[in-house]
Amino acid sequence: MGCVHEETFRAMRQSIIDGAPEAAATLAQKSFVLGIAPLEAIDQGFVPGMNDVGEQFTLRTVFLPDMMAAAEAMKAAMNVLEPVLKQQGTERPCAGKVILGTAKGDIHEIGKTLVGTLLTAHGFQVHDLGVDVPSDHFAAAAADLAADIVGVSALLTTTMRGQKAVVEAIEHAGLRPRVKVIVGGAPVTRRWAEEIRADGYAKDAMRAVALVQGLMGSHSDTIRVS
Repeated sequence: MGCVHEETFRAMRQSIIDGAPEAAATLAQKSFVLGIAPLEAIDQGFVPGMNDVGEQFTLRTVFLPDMMAAAEAMKAAMNVLEPVLKQQGTERPCAGKVILGTAKGDIHEIGKTLVGTLLTAHGFQVHDLGVDVPSDHFAAAAADLAADIVGVSALLTTTMRGQKAVVEAIEHAGLRPRVKVIVGGAPVTRRWAEEIRADGYAKDAMRAVALVQGLMGSHSDTIRVS
């Protein structure tokens, strides 16, 4: 791989770190001219930038606005690259199918959206059901889409019960233990996740990615990520 590509990959990474959607989209377009395959641009350029921001977010050296800006830049790059992947008849290897949504009665979505962006960047097929989602909708979507994992967010103590309802709905639909359920949100704790028999809990977006990757790579029914 030539130096020109290395420089381009570094610029792609920096566009994500800087939270610069226009720069990311321009670099994605430039990759076609340079003969860089879309998968290479994603995996060697843009995803490492998202990983860097995620790690800094976990370490609290950057904050939520920075993470949101990086996510927007990542989306801008993917909007350019994904149509070309489809035209070429190539697809990114699917790491797994994940359904995300915010529990019934809750309209918060920033955290859920971040998790979805990061999972997509890491090769997962993500279906976002949105906010205020009834428990039976999670179960129906998990069955219809043959999901591997269902992630339920709750930002209010009053809507955490909706996470329990989702676990129960998945069980009643006969989808457990094949379909794993993970939970997150500001008031959610590991203890709560264990109490409602969820398969995992993550307190931020990067830990959620690690949790999902662990669940997909393990034969165990329960994995916890601190």
